[in-house]
Amino acid sequence: MVQNLTTIGFDADDTLWQNEALFQMTQERFASLLADYAEPDHLAERLEAAERRNLGRYGFGIKGFVLSMIETAIEVTGERVPARVIRQLIEAGQEMLDHPIELLPGASAAIEALAPRFTLVLITKGDLLDQERKLAQSGLGEMFDAVEIVSDKTLATYASAFARHGEGADTAMMVGNSLKSDVIPALEAGAFGVHVPHNLTWTLEHAEPPRAHPRFFEISELGELAGVIARIG
Repeated sequence: MVQNLTTIGFDADDTLWQNEALFQMTQERFASLLADYAEPDHLAERLEAAERRNLGRYGFGIKGFVLSMIETAIEVTGERVPARVIRQLIEAGQEMLDHPIELLPGASAAIEALAPRFTLVLITKGDLLDQERKLAQSGLGEMFDAVEIVSDKTLATYASAFARHGEGADTAMMVGNSLKSDVIPALEAGAFGVHVPHNLTWTLEHAEPPRAHPRFFEISELGELAGVIARIG
């Protein structure tokens, strides 16, 4: 049991607000635009492969997603993709960047309840401008003591963030929907990891839950987080 939990980190996309649903809707639009060239399942496989290849170049976020769609469109059409399709893919990305955010149930109440008691840190991947826009629209920004928009989430990411904004990982907790990015590396850094599953999770974020780990917890929604904090002291 830890004494004096001081710092709580929160993921943003699909933990505090909806995100993956927007990507999936755009991917359906992508499939419709390329329907004459590839079956939806095959196209999805090619797009996922492109996203995996490009993570090291473009990072996480909408801009990298759009570039991967364009690359995939060029590949599956044998470099014959019509210019109008490229234009519509760019427009789809612009619409994603302009889309208003939708807070998930319990997100605002959880942040409001915890802000007076703990140091709250938003730790999120993605495009800097887009994440800043979403945080500003959320109305939650002023309740966070710090914001970390990072290129990836690793053991070192959490060790560094919790050292800067608290008393180290052993007195910190990370809350998020991704086992691969939010929970497992935070546990490896020595923090508590709280998984809040989302009904839509990007394939590249899948991982097995570390149920045997003594600092791992899983809740169905953010309203249950207070109970976890009470249990760990």
